[in-house]
Amino acid sequence: RAQGAQGQDLPTWYVLLARERLNMDVDTQDGRSDPSAGELVDVPEACPGGPGSELAGKAAACAGCPNKDICAASQPVGPDPDLPLIERRMAMIKHKILVLSGKGGVGKSTVSAQLSYALSADPDCQVGLMDVDICGPSIPKIMGLEGENVHRSSSGWSPVFVEDNLAVMSVGFLLPSTTSAVIWRGPKKNGLIKQFLKDVEWGETDYLVVDTPPGTSDEHLSLVQYLDVGGRIDGAVIVTTPQEVSLMDVRKEINFCKKVGVRILGVVENMSGFVCPKCDKCSTIFAPSTGGAKKMCEDMSIPFLGSIPIDPRIGKACDEGKSFVDEVPESPATKAYIDITKRIREAASK
Repeated sequence: RAQGAQGQDLPTWYVLLARERLNMDVDTQDGRSDPSAGELVDVPEACPGGPGSELAGKAAACAGCPNKDICAASQPVGPDPDLPLIERRMAMIKHKILVLSGKGGVGKSTVSAQLSYALSADPDCQVGLMDVDICGPSIPKIMGLEGENVHRSSSGWSPVFVEDNLAVMSVGFLLPSTTSAVIWRGPKKNGLIKQFLKDVEWGETDYLVVDTPPGTSDEHLSLVQYLDVGGRIDGAVIVTTPQEVSLMDVRKEINFCKKVGVRILGVVENMSGFVCPKCDKCSTIFAPSTGGAKKMCEDMSIPFLGSIPIDPRIGKACDEGKSFVDEVPESPATKAYIDITKRIREAASK
């Protein structure tokens, strides 16, 4: 948090907006403020800038100030009027869980879908699955909802229901066809995420699982900022595969969570070995050359939720829009999903 010359705190949303606009890291190795990294430093008590000021970064007194460029680039005019709407919607959701991955192609959407199915196996548990992978929305296909439309009413957008207690929202429902490309810049993506959070009528929900795109960019910052308005985010589930090429990006995702204050519920190692559908014997496909996700979790002092082996029937279930945990209950992968879901529920409740 940035502070003025007298030690007063600047508004969190003001600092976050400046950071987001500059898209820069705000920490230095020695822990001191760094104006080149986008953090407001040494703010004078009589600063002509600040939230809502048209003179921010432009007044004569701003010459030579290390914050000049930050203030000129970010001129908030007041609190976002949509935030109270988001707060009211999110207040009806008990637990909010982000599913993240630093690397694409690790099975994050598959894990999100099967986690949602496993949570909804409890008939008394209301589950929502929100797909904010805007450029690659695969949740409608995985959940067997291709071709479905979102219904709009005076109370908001109605999500699409897979079961009575499992609702889904995805940008895929808004596209004219499954082959339509989404070619949007950051602000438009952020606008859609905000609309999902303020307009979708989830109702009383026990768990909202949010499937995110890979990386640590606009969508992730927006989610953290907006979800924090409606109460704390219960935590993030980070998905990886055993090999180092995936783990090196997952470490960045872990550090992202630590910097923005999102609790890490744990790491899931997906595609951890191959299970033969005939004999259920497991063979290593992606060798954990640096010890895999479990070793990484030990080194970084974060929870390890478990490993999910490759089972060809997972891909088949996803292509057919069916629940793998229901279709193949005897698979070791199903047992892994159920165990991991149990650990996530326990961690989210703490």
